Amino acid sequence: MGIERAQDIHPAVQSRFNAADVDGLVALYEPGAVMIGSEGERCEGLDAVRANWAGLIEMGGSQMALTTVYCVVQGDLALLRNDYTVDFGGTPVSGSTAEVVRRQPDGTWLYVIDHPFGSMPGGVLTID
Repeated sequence: MGIERAQDIHPAVQSRFNAADVDGLVALYEPGAVMIGSEGERCEGLDAVRANWAGLIEMGGSQMALTTVYCVVQGDLALLRNDYTVDFGGTPVSGSTAEVVRRQPDGTWLYVIDHPFGSMPGGVLTID
C-alpha cells in the first residue's frame, strides 16, 4: 500500500524502521532518489539507499520516533521536515531532516531527496 498523503511518509518510515524492514524503507524512494549518509556522502539510487538503511539497522538502531514539523505541498512536490530520535543500543541520537517527496502517477508519494541531517549546525553542506 502506497503513501496517499505526503505527510504520511514519516509514520511509514518510523514503523518500517522499527520493524527492521529494509525492503519496506527502500520502497518509499523513487529509483533515482538521493539520501545523505551519516558521513555526508551522497547515496543515489535504490541500492545505495538500501545499503544506508541496512547499515543503520545493523549498527543497532532499534527504535525510531519521528515528529513531523512541517509538510508544504505545492503541486506534485512536498517539502518536509521531521525531528527524530533513534535508539542505538541504549544511546539516543537526535536530529532534524530536510526532505522532498514527489507525487507519483498513481497518486502515491515517494522520496526524491532525503537528508536526515538537514538542520546540521555549523555551515552549509552542498552535495551534488
